[in-house]
Amino acid sequence: MRASLLQIAVEEDESVESRRGRVASLVREQAGADLVVLPELWTTGAFAYERFAEEAEPLEGPTYEAMAKAASDAGVWLHAGSIPERDPEGPLYNTSLVFSPSGELAAAYRKIHRFGFDKGEAVLMGAGGELVTVRLPGTTLGLATCYDLRFPELFRGLVDAGAETLVLSAGWPERRRSHWTLLAQARAVENQSFVLACGTAGTHAGVPQAGHSIVVDPWGEVLAEAGAGEEILTVEFDPGKVAVTRDQFPALKDRVLGLERPGRAR
Repeated sequence: MRASLLQIAVEEDESVESRRGRVASLVREQAGADLVVLPELWTTGAFAYERFAEEAEPLEGPTYEAMAKAASDAGVWLHAGSIPERDPEGPLYNTSLVFSPSGELAAAYRKIHRFGFDKGEAVLMGAGGELVTVRLPGTTLGLATCYDLRFPELFRGLVDAGAETLVLSAGWPERRRSHWTLLAQARAVENQSFVLACGTAGTHAGVPQAGHSIVVDPWGEVLAEAGAGEEILTVEFDPGKVAVTRDQFPALKDRVLGLERPGRAR
């Protein structure tokens, strides 16, 4: 499988409309890839809290339309990163979109763990409540977004739902880049899965971004890693390595905690 992670630079001097068109063109250039992945909130910037409400879109808004068309034109599976979604009957959500090679929406994932503690995303956006997987030819994707990376139980739930390739879009800050790399490798090792983690470059509302998008195999080996600036990271990997790894080193079968067992009190 060939995957391209588009590490988009988000800068304040570029309009949302301009960046949307530029990114759509970059997606079209990935024709021949099996999967293309974009970062979190690349239209607005993950730390541009004051712009969330202004730039929020309905699910099937302009970014949805542009990315659906780009996926179809390129003939690729497209994880289009996330957008600030405006639910007409509820709050804003940080919502990831996945499109099939025909441009159909295959899945939408509302970010479960909101960052900011008592400010920013944590108070401006609602929390999702559903784990989401997407079946592709050859592998099943498990979807997560940025701060989710710090919560291993989410990824374990995705694996229980059949995920073999964990895909994360993020707007991760440079000051915690060491955590980004460490946690991406940990999630790969403990779940014996591939991890494809795509972050942003540039500066969001004064917060320098980490970049360094990364692809990790089920043994925790880094297959490819980007630098700090805007970059397209392309890697080929064998999804069949997940089954081989889990067979050769069947650690997941030895799980005890978190599993329901006959006779346990509920």
